[in-house]
Amino acid sequence: MIGYGKQARDLPARRWRRTVGLAAVTIVLLAVLVLVVPAFADRLNAVIVAGFPLGYFMAAQGSLLLALLLTVWFIFRQERLDHEGGVAEPEPFDAGEEFR
Repeated sequence: MIGYGKQARDLPARRWRRTVGLAAVTIVLLAVLVLVVPAFADRLNAVIVAGFPLGYFMAAQGSLLLALLLTVWFIFRQERLDHEGGVAEPEPFDAGEEFR
């Protein structure tokens, strides 16, 4: 029983460490996307995507799309962590069910 109590107390701390780690990874990836990709814009312009130089494409569309995908990835990962930790929000009420 003693091990169970200590293990139960460690679960919130473990979940918090995993959440902070996920946030750190997401921030680092966003920083690379926002800071590093534009630094190499001249080299990226040698590649043509959809008729535009890649550096221009990344500035106009690509970075925004990648940031959106990164945000969606973060949300799904965090939802999974919340479900594993037992702190997930309840599923929304299905309008098709009858109210009891």
